[in-house]
Amino acid sequence: MDNKKKHILKLIANYTAKDISLKELEELEDWINQDNKNKATFNSYVTIYKRAKEANFVKQTNTEYAWNSIVTKLNNTEKFTVDSKKAKENRLHSFIKYAVAASIIFVAGFLYINKTKEVKEDLKDSPAIVVQEPILPGTDKAILTLANGTSVALEKGENYKKDNLNSNGEELVYSPSSSKEIAFNYLTVPRGGQFFVQLADGTKVWLNSDSKLKYPENFTEGKVREVELVYGEAYFDVSPSTDHKGARFKVLSKYQDIEVLGTEFNVKAYTDEDKIYTTLVEGKVSLEKENVKSFLAPGQQAVTKQGIGEVTVQYIDVAAEISWKKGLFTFKRESLKQIMKTLSRWYNVDVVFLNKDLENIEFKGVFNKKQTIEEVLTLIQNTNFINQYKIDGQTVLIN
Repeated sequence: MDNKKKHILKLIANYTAKDISLKELEELEDWINQDNKNKATFNSYVTIYKRAKEANFVKQTNTEYAWNSIVTKLNNTEKFTVDSKKAKENRLHSFIKYAVAASIIFVAGFLYINKTKEVKEDLKDSPAIVVQEPILPGTDKAILTLANGTSVALEKGENYKKDNLNSNGEELVYSPSSSKEIAFNYLTVPRGGQFFVQLADGTKVWLNSDSKLKYPENFTEGKVREVELVYGEAYFDVSPSTDHKGARFKVLSKYQDIEVLGTEFNVKAYTDEDKIYTTLVEGKVSLEKENVKSFLAPGQQAVTKQGIGEVTVQYIDVAAEISWKKGLFTFKRESLKQIMKTLSRWYNVDVVFLNKDLENIEFKGVFNKKQTIEEVLTLIQNTNFINQYKIDGQTVLIN
């Protein structure tokens, strides 16, 4: 690592620990404003530091003491039979894997911190660097709306329990009930979120960002088990009909109905798109549109368009299509416009193309959903598909 990079990393480390002089602050700000890559690097480091604090790796504000605390904690969980300098680097790499999975930023330079840092100037009245706050990846969160109209925010750290439903804030589980009353609940996942729900019949549903599911609190034995994907994307692992006296499982969505006996499939039906994509992972499903039925075999995808028209069935790469459920973005020759739609839902941002010609350029690649949007955009920029991008609040400008 060259001396310039060491010096910049030291400035960023001092900044995160709020132990930086005014002169250093001005130098750091000049470096950040040189180009988007520097901004992305700075934001990534700040994100790592914040996540380290959230994970209780860092509790101190003194720079040296804080990062030594990280190394000490890692020492308790990992053993290395290498020299001291190499050990520090390996431990830091392990920390980064924990803090930011699949991060491409090399942060070993954080260990090059002066052991006798001297506070040069009082910064109480000094202005902070005006830098775009990192746009962090989505998290597990949703809004549960009960039959009586009550809304409950579900998010990490918030437990909720009522009758036959229970949530730890990261998932929602319904248990079977003897009640014969039909009461419908709605689970709404906002942009920047995702959520898992297990229905009363044991069916498991993973909801992607910007999605809404309607379902009964309890199913009537022997009758069709019916839910509605109001909008968005959901992956269903359906409890077999043989466990429910032959009762079929039905998913309603715009333009089409899906009926299954017990299977795994994915449905994508966003309101800002005029097509529905139904992908069968295993089992068998039938789709009905305007009284015309189509059947899918594993590995096939049905594309249903709004209005009059046949359902198109084709074989696709199922693993790529459902990779969102496993924490990945997989793009296979998709247009930048479609890619930005996907990113906008997960990172809760609006995307504006300043150059409309870029919208139809096709791109392929795989990204980890835990990466920041700056990291994803910088990787796309490095492929020369876009010249530059700018983040202004919650808006991404592409040029």
